[in-house]
Amino acid sequence: MNSPLIIALDFATKNEVEQFLKPFSEEQLFVKVGMELYFQEGPSIIHLLKESGHHIFLDLKLHDIPNTVYGAMKGLARLNCDLVNVHAAGGKRMMQAALEGLEAGTSAGQKRPACIAVTQLTSTSQEQMNEEQMIPVSLEESVLHYASLTKEAGLDGVVCSAWEATSIREKVGQEFLTVCPGIRLESDQVGDQKRVATPEFARNAGVGAIVVGRSITRSDDPLHSYKKWMEEWKGVRQ
Repeated sequence: MNSPLIIALDFATKNEVEQFLKPFSEEQLFVKVGMELYFQEGPSIIHLLKESGHHIFLDLKLHDIPNTVYGAMKGLARLNCDLVNVHAAGGKRMMQAALEGLEAGTSAGQKRPACIAVTQLTSTSQEQMNEEQMIPVSLEESVLHYASLTKEAGLDGVVCSAWEATSIREKVGQEFLTVCPGIRLESDQVGDQKRVATPEFARNAGVGAIVVGRSITRSDDPLHSYKKWMEEWKGVRQ
């Protein structure tokens, strides 16, 4: 995975997705399909995106008993997505079961989807984690613990904020993938995110991939905004 910018398709319907993608007919994108879109459109939205030549991060954040996650991932593997995820809070055995399911469901000769685990959501604050999850350590300690557990389970990386990416790579290895939402331009509104960072900060921190949503999808000129974001992410000025 070559440091992609992943566009979060936070739409409710396939029609909205098709309208958004019209200006991108000459672009091969890496897009994220989350729960809102997948639960309403199902596998058909994945087929549409694959037929259009795009890479897909299927962001369903599975979190259940190991046997259930195994079966779900075995089925999802048949969709040929590029990246899928689970919650690290489900534990090491659950994460191992997710990987086993993906391997069992991937057709012979095909590469299994990369699998990553969510550490702490970028909408989670230190106070919220301490009080509501009753985790008494710092956010960074919690994220690093989950990253280590994810590595031990054999997964490919984690979802984290850009603020933890450097520490994660130092602790578990430079090749461990860090996928970071909560990325904003300095002019953007923060929204419901708490641990946000600019694309320049993420790049300098060695982040593996960034996830960008409304700054592109709600733009009056999505293609122009996408190209601007790519310049910021890659550190290139036209």
